[in-house]
Amino acid sequence: MALDGKRDWWKGAVIYQVYPRSYQDSNGDGTGDLAGITLRLDHIASLGVDAVWISPFFTSPMKDFGYDVSNYRDIDPVFGSMADFDRLIARAHDLGLRIIIDLVLSHSSDQHPWFIESRSSRDNPRADWYVWADPKPDGTPPTNWLSIFGGSAWQWDARRLQYYLHNFLPSQPDLNFHNRQVQDALLDVARFWQDRGVDGFRLDTINFYTHDAQLRDNPALPPELRRSDTAPAVNPYNYQSHRFDKSQPANLHFLERLRAVMDETGTVALGEIGDSERAWELLQDYTAGETRMQMSYLFDFLSGESLDAQRIVQVFEDKARLAPDGWPCWAFSNHDVVRHASRWSLTEAAVRAYVQVLVCLRGSICLYQGEELGLPEADIAFEDLKDPYGIEFWPEFKGRDGCRTPMVWDATLPNAGFSESTPWLPIPAEHLGRAVSLQQDDPDSVLNHYRQAIALRQRHAALQQGTQELRVQGDVLFIDRQAPGDRVRLRANLSDLPQQGLASWQVEIIEGEGGAGWQT
Repeated sequence: MALDGKRDWWKGAVIYQVYPRSYQDSNGDGTGDLAGITLRLDHIASLGVDAVWISPFFTSPMKDFGYDVSNYRDIDPVFGSMADFDRLIARAHDLGLRIIIDLVLSHSSDQHPWFIESRSSRDNPRADWYVWADPKPDGTPPTNWLSIFGGSAWQWDARRLQYYLHNFLPSQPDLNFHNRQVQDALLDVARFWQDRGVDGFRLDTINFYTHDAQLRDNPALPPELRRSDTAPAVNPYNYQSHRFDKSQPANLHFLERLRAVMDETGTVALGEIGDSERAWELLQDYTAGETRMQMSYLFDFLSGESLDAQRIVQVFEDKARLAPDGWPCWAFSNHDVVRHASRWSLTEAAVRAYVQVLVCLRGSICLYQGEELGLPEADIAFEDLKDPYGIEFWPEFKGRDGCRTPMVWDATLPNAGFSESTPWLPIPAEHLGRAVSLQQDDPDSVLNHYRQAIALRQRHAALQQGTQELRVQGDVLFIDRQAPGDRVRLRANLSDLPQQGLASWQVEIIEGEGGAGWQT
């Protein structure tokens, strides 16, 4: 199936996220790879999605499992080769799937040649490619900025006798976007992958690119305003108002430069906005108009806060008020948060109801691998943890490994068909009963329920780009979506108790102008 030529294919699209280490191992080393993804593209295509977002696979020391890049223009050997990537692109396009790759531009690995040169002296050609600053007179860090992964966001370097900025691990130094040469180098990275045929970029931590050039301290955040959307509640990162370490107005200039490069080939962007205080403002700024990013996602539906009918309506009311022109991409799960089946303590009936609601919401949507199987969060023992985030804050925060365990393909095969060797993370026994092989041909399975929900969205223009009206009565959510000649109405009881003639977690959908029994 050939790709269609719609330039706005992303608007209302369904995007499926693959975490490559955990999708399919093709060479028996226990770690998923690009060739393994290619082997499983038929499964993804069978879901009816529009695109595949692949988490980082670039050369990396894997301190943060690919989100610390040491070479932006090559494939890490653990994931295969550039030839493997080219074959993946070709097969995906044959199946009518677009490929979105995860670009990590805010920071690199400390093993990247750019940083190795930058830290070598204060006067080398790349001396200003990263964020360097002198200590305060007492030797303490230049500012009070904190790292998401714990502790100060500044790391002392004995070579330069200066601190460098790292918003994440100390081995992930932040690039200096105030330097135009840095911007130019990163734009060339985007061109490199566009030339290899990618259809889009997921932009990691898009609001972290630019810092305050004056290096002003962040003010304290009152306890009543602290939220744990961006960092877990046990992290003191939430104690600050992040006014100066990220989300700077100067970021817009780079985004406009990036969009101009993307427009050369019709590439699209999905930005990750990590800001608990200003997320709606940033969505509006980053996606409004035709010169910035096409879409971004927030953490409203990725947080631990219970997602009831009233909460959904409130989120869209906030968007209408604060980001009327912004285009969001909604997700319930991804590689950084507890799987929503466990995060919200959902029954299987609730899992089914929520995906029907998701496909009816205005915006684009992302699904995370294994979500279509109804997988719960895995409970990983401390000795099996790989995630540095979880190791740092254990046991109050167990990190991200619980949502990153390997896919379960065939319950009758060793390691559920993921690998012939011991997987890099253990496969929980409770996942085996939800393997693809057990759900594939069962018309009542969660997998086939997801397929049906996605098909509903794909056959209705109203659900892709139509208008939306929401209302709530008790725990019942009403959605009315309309486009010229098309209408879809949904009502969903998002509770454990019968309400308004609906059983618990029951969803009713009326397609088209016909149908009786209730009106929105």
